[in-house]
Amino acid sequence: MKNARRRSREFALQALYQWQLAGQSLDDLEKQYAGMEGFDKADSKLFSLLLSGVIKHQESLQESLVPHLDRVWNEVSPIERGVLLIAAHELSAMAETPYRVIINEAIELAKSFGGTDGHKYVNGVLDKLAAQVRASEMAYQAENPGTVAKPRVARKAPTVVTKVRRTAKVPAKVSTKASSKP
Repeated sequence: MKNARRRSREFALQALYQWQLAGQSLDDLEKQYAGMEGFDKADSKLFSLLLSGVIKHQESLQESLVPHLDRVWNEVSPIERGVLLIAAHELSAMAETPYRVIINEAIELAKSFGGTDGHKYVNGVLDKLAAQVRASEMAYQAENPGTVAKPRVARKAPTVVTKVRRTAKVPAKVSTKASSKP
């Protein structure tokens, strides 16, 4: 089952695909997708942040991605371009989301919507971009394997839930000594 954030990324990718091919405006896309079936199960705030962020910063995001490509930007498929733009925006503007989560979500989008091996290409490009944009986070992860927290983002302490094993009650030992009370 897909969570609300995954759905938001999927809708944002579809809207960016339309934007790339038809040149629809941000307002038109937001209105169109807000009325689509299943959008009520998406995180509408994340959808808007991703869509508006990519459209507004498309040139700088593209400039950050191009050095890591093995081909000209226009030769990258529109789906892969959309996935790369979304992930580049998240890597640069959403420090609260770990880079590994962003890359994994991008790979899943590319697997669902892109070509056969598009996810491998997306992974390779984003690994290089993350090393540049999230260098301190990656260094921290390398020094502290298995940790989730990042040094630059304060997080709340996680709620710890423990399971209690219930056992059958054992009757207290019955004393065999006679009681001194009458």
